[in-house]
Amino acid sequence: MTSRHALTRRDFLRMTGAGLAGASLLGAAGCGGGGTTGARAGAGMWKQYAGTTLSFVSENTAPTSAIGANLGEFEKLTGIKVNILQLELTSLVQKVALDIGSGLGSYQILYADPYQILAPYHGALADLNEFDADENLPSIERGVDDFIPAQLAAAGRFEDEKTLYGLPYDCPTMIWMYRKDLFEKHGERMRQDLGFDPMPSESSTWDEYFRIARWFNDNADEVPYGTGHQAKQHDSLMNDFSNVLWSYGGDYFDNPNVGSLGASDPGPSILDEPKSVEGAEFYKKLLEIAHPSSTSWDWNALDEAFRAGQVAMAPNWHEFAAGIVDSSIGKDVGFAPLPKGPARQSGMWGGTGLSVNGASPAEEQRAAWLFLVWATSPETQLMGLKSDVGGGTPTRSSLYERPDVKKAMEPPSEMPNMLTYDAVATSWKPDNIGLRPKIPAWNECDTIIFTELSSMLVSGKSPEEAMKTAKQGFDEANTRVQNLASSGRGGVA
Repeated sequence: MTSRHALTRRDFLRMTGAGLAGASLLGAAGCGGGGTTGARAGAGMWKQYAGTTLSFVSENTAPTSAIGANLGEFEKLTGIKVNILQLELTSLVQKVALDIGSGLGSYQILYADPYQILAPYHGALADLNEFDADENLPSIERGVDDFIPAQLAAAGRFEDEKTLYGLPYDCPTMIWMYRKDLFEKHGERMRQDLGFDPMPSESSTWDEYFRIARWFNDNADEVPYGTGHQAKQHDSLMNDFSNVLWSYGGDYFDNPNVGSLGASDPGPSILDEPKSVEGAEFYKKLLEIAHPSSTSWDWNALDEAFRAGQVAMAPNWHEFAAGIVDSSIGKDVGFAPLPKGPARQSGMWGGTGLSVNGASPAEEQRAAWLFLVWATSPETQLMGLKSDVGGGTPTRSSLYERPDVKKAMEPPSEMPNMLTYDAVATSWKPDNIGLRPKIPAWNECDTIIFTELSSMLVSGKSPEEAMKTAKQGFDEANTRVQNLASSGRGGVA
């Protein structure tokens, strides 16, 4: 169900700083002699590195699968062959760390997670402004301002607003997925029993979510449990918990820029403060009535469980929508923003940029730039939306004004990820977007928080003690990384 009060497309584009794009978009793969706003792309520019072979290391995501399925277009355009290695996130981070640490630059194109790669290793990444300004290379089609500003800052920059380390590539955002058929079937009885309209909307609260989940546990035969979560001792647990943490007014640090531009020194953690502890207490209570396998599920396992009819609803990444819509329950699923807490509504943004490895040979870096321009172009992003293997959601403001994309926001849709538009647009509002800390010590801090949360969920640790221990771990990790950096032993960050 889409709320009647959701952010309109026009409001969204105004909020993100985009004008009305109009006109058709010619992507890098088809521009040949140029002709697109803000693009410099003569045919010779695209062919100058023909015969080069590049390596792209990425998380195993639907957008990269869509890119992989369309690589023939890039090779035809440029004569460049690209080998893609897709890995689970933890393995990706380890692979990139080893490659950067060795100084070999074996992977010229990096899926640069802002928090686990960009923040700690930004010093090893090329400044993309230099390629964009080079008269002998294609420039960013429609210019850098066509990227959604909040996503450009989070996925592309670190601390300063000038250096550009990445181009926004994907934008998975956590939303509320629910079995619309079950809510409609049981809606009237739920309304009578619960005393409120249970249908998910922008006005729904986390307390209502809890009560709806418990109602399904006690009253519905169609699914074993009302809610499921990605609460495995893994990065997924941090993501799932953060939505609740922020909605209760808690946070990791009291630093307004730590999630967007990032910070080398974020200050002391505030995880032990009352609002953060309150969020942890609610999260523990919620997981106590969730599907018991939740503590063994990451986002992929949760998606599989939802499709298999194990739960009536779940918070998960919106880019799973394409696969869900094509599944046996596709026509029965609805999408909404995550519920509100006492402080605000918040949905975790998990987007990533594409970066060029600064350790790679200069000519390979320039060839990699061609791939970045093509992979993030409007035409390629539109291809991803239409891809049979999933695909992403545009990081380009202009694409949301295309008539075919607007049409796809309502069922039946040839671009099923766009059915989540109202939900993600609400979550992308400046006051709602959930941005975890972009700090050099985040890899360690991430492990600390999901380890403490797991102890809280499965080992009986109290929320207060878990948050206190996490706060101490965060502060120690940040101090250690800062000391290493100041001593010159802090690596490339």
